[in-house]
Amino acid sequence: MADDATPVFQIQRMYLKDLSLEQPNSPQILLEQSQPQVDINLGMGAAPVADGVFEVTVTATVTTKVKDQVLFLVEAKQAGIFEIRNVPEEQMQGIISIVCPQMIYPYLRAIVSDVCTRAGFPPILLTEVNFQAMFEAQQAQQQAAADGDGASRIITGMN
Repeated sequence: MADDATPVFQIQRMYLKDLSLEQPNSPQILLEQSQPQVDINLGMGAAPVADGVFEVTVTATVTTKVKDQVLFLVEAKQAGIFEIRNVPEEQMQGIISIVCPQMIYPYLRAIVSDVCTRAGFPPILLTEVNFQAMFEAQQAQQQAAADGDGASRIITGMN
């Protein structure tokens, strides 16, 4: 009957796509007693894998410095493969940019925290992220660019 038009949203798989830890100034920098500065940047990506199947990624880059020297750098990319079919086009981008990253992000948070701890540092706890607000800001920026207003800017990094 109308089964071919039934909306489908399924997680096919969640996985760690990439992970990197660097301590370029160890062991000397480990003797420093100064408070480190932590810079966290998040990124998202999405790409079709097959008809109705998408890979969505969320990347966190954590750079920790002491006196302008890198103490450690962690970059983690968590990914998910999602089957999304028969969803209205106007809803598709929201699902890929909001719903999927919200499902992936808790895994990424746990990985970053665990890697920091296993490297001998206190855990870095990534704060909660409002992916809907990020998506809406991105849409507003794109609309402003389309309207010729270059004054709008979005800051994607967190401090």
